Amino acid sequence: MIIDITTQKREVIIDITDDVKKVVQLENGFAVIYTPHTTTAVIVNEAERGLLDDFIKKLSELVPYMAGYSHDRIDSNADAHIKASILGNSVTIPVVRGELLLGTWQRILFVEFDGPRKRRVYVMTYEAKKG
Repeated sequence: MIIDITTQKREVIIDITDDVKKVVQLENGFAVIYTPHTTTAVIVNEAERGLLDDFIKKLSELVPYMAGYSHDRIDSNADAHIKASILGNSVTIPVVRGELLLGTWQRILFVEFDGPRKRRVYVMTYEAKKG
């Protein structure tokens, strides 16, 4: 199952929880949410706007744009690759009785570090064996 995303800014966090819920169709098992792009990530966290802004700001302090990275000689996005690698490109979430097992404030977040671009997120589900 594929979720298509079009990002509007270079760095942005998009809540994709509702999109994932629409495509997960199993009773009990696991959902793997994966992005195949080397400058994006998928995480689980709270989606409060201030926290998301803080998150982008702190990552930019840790890994600044155009800070003399060797890869920038090729396409000026080394920081995006590094940030995405720190966060990771997938999450696995249990599904119990047809519902994603997320905490009260947990949301599935797609993180773009090299936009604006057209992106894809893949959702794979695995049914738990009975017995």
